[in-house]
Amino acid sequence: MNKLMTAGNIGRISLLTGAVLPLLAGCNPEKKAEIKPNIIMFLVDDMGWQDTSVPFWKEKTPFNLRYRTPSMERLASQGMKFTQAYASSVSSPTRVSLMTGMNAARHRVTNWTLQRNASVDGKSDILSYPEWNVNGVQPVDTVPHSVYATLLPQLLKNNGYYTIHCGKAHFGAMTTPTANPINCGFDVNIAGHAAGGPGSYYGTENFGNKEAGGHTLPWGIPGLEKYHGDSIFLSEALTREAILALDKSRSTGKPFYLYMAHYAVHVPLYADNRFYQKYIDMGLDDSEARYSSMVEGMDKSLGDLMDYLDKNNLTDNTIILFMSDNGGFSLRPRSGEQHTHNKPLNSGKGSAYEGGIREPMIVKWPGKVKPGTKCNDYLLIEDFYPTILEMAGIDDYKTVQTVDGRSFVPMLLQSGTTASGRDLFWHFPNNWGPTGPGIGATSTIRSGDWKLIYFYEDRHFELYNITDDIGELNNLASEQESRVKELASQLGNYLRSVDAQRPSFKATGKIAEWPDEVL
Repeated sequence: MNKLMTAGNIGRISLLTGAVLPLLAGCNPEKKAEIKPNIIMFLVDDMGWQDTSVPFWKEKTPFNLRYRTPSMERLASQGMKFTQAYASSVSSPTRVSLMTGMNAARHRVTNWTLQRNASVDGKSDILSYPEWNVNGVQPVDTVPHSVYATLLPQLLKNNGYYTIHCGKAHFGAMTTPTANPINCGFDVNIAGHAAGGPGSYYGTENFGNKEAGGHTLPWGIPGLEKYHGDSIFLSEALTREAILALDKSRSTGKPFYLYMAHYAVHVPLYADNRFYQKYIDMGLDDSEARYSSMVEGMDKSLGDLMDYLDKNNLTDNTIILFMSDNGGFSLRPRSGEQHTHNKPLNSGKGSAYEGGIREPMIVKWPGKVKPGTKCNDYLLIEDFYPTILEMAGIDDYKTVQTVDGRSFVPMLLQSGTTASGRDLFWHFPNNWGPTGPGIGATSTIRSGDWKLIYFYEDRHFELYNITDDIGELNNLASEQESRVKELASQLGNYLRSVDAQRPSFKATGKIAEWPDEVL
């Protein structure tokens, strides 16, 4: 036996250990393990996959060279880029999926919401559209034409988070509970209401309100009256208010969840004069210079929040998730050829093609996500719900709804993937209003490299190998009939399983066939 390990020494060591261990139990390492991370969910409105200087493809494109997003570059260098992150093709379905973890086919808020009990569907000579959940998502089961759900911010609040909503809400129709984000589980609501776009981005125009200090429905932005008459741009006003709310959260002793949901870069196109002239000097016309300045103003907001975290020693314990709610807007008043502003992706907002649903996504999770990494696995917007809860260390929770999303934490940690063997589904039995490539009543499945789109109006299919044909230029449906049949069966079975709604034909009154019934 080692001479040092005598019975007397062992006894003394035991006494010391008995005295020291209780002290160690109260030391910082164990306390730090109990600290929940702060979380910023940074959601941009109508931002396309290409509306950034950060390349999300295998190479930089002319659009990546046009836009100036240094804060996104900074975030990407500190976190992980996702090259195949998907959302719905229009706003409300995405936001409801984020708040509930449900696929749009299940929650039935399949188009954008505004007036209570009123559909926004456009007209068709061929199709009638189903009675979808026009009133959005609700935390109660007493609102007709809505989906009842346990909402993400409420779960975070119930588990000790100070929850802040800043910017665009668009969760539920006017006069319903969720027209006010406070009813969604947020402690603070900054400028959120039922509408999905601003009447104006300028403080000098009272952000779309007719009178200073007032709120003009439906498009006037509420809650920013102190900036009325000021030359400030909406993105900057929201950022300042978000920082004030973060200051307040620090006095609560709670971790914060900031849902930073910009109205930018949704139309109307307004010049953010802090950045507009540089794009004119680059040779862009007025419309595209306006749009580009709005993108950079949004990016500055991201940078300002990151600077705030650095200044207040919050960076190491704050997760940032960056995402857009649908594909980039590629219609008038954008200049140039319509449906081309997301190239190499096809079409844009409202379309079942990649330009309508593929989004720029970055996640920074200090100490967990390796900086400067990239993930090529696909995921869908409802996956944010279980992921954020897992990041927050919340695993003992119940929901009234079925959660379709799958946590992408394994992809973040590079320990696995939820993409293998998984199909993604989109369902849009509606009419957004505009026309264009891939815009219309559709159901879609992405299975590995393959993507099948079913168009209800004329019951035709389009099949693409997305890995080989990211622009969806080569429809292989006629060459790959067996694959079309297989994917149509998978799509039809899924839609039946969630009791998805379908349009009907005006000429006969009959409900449109499931995808696998027309083959």
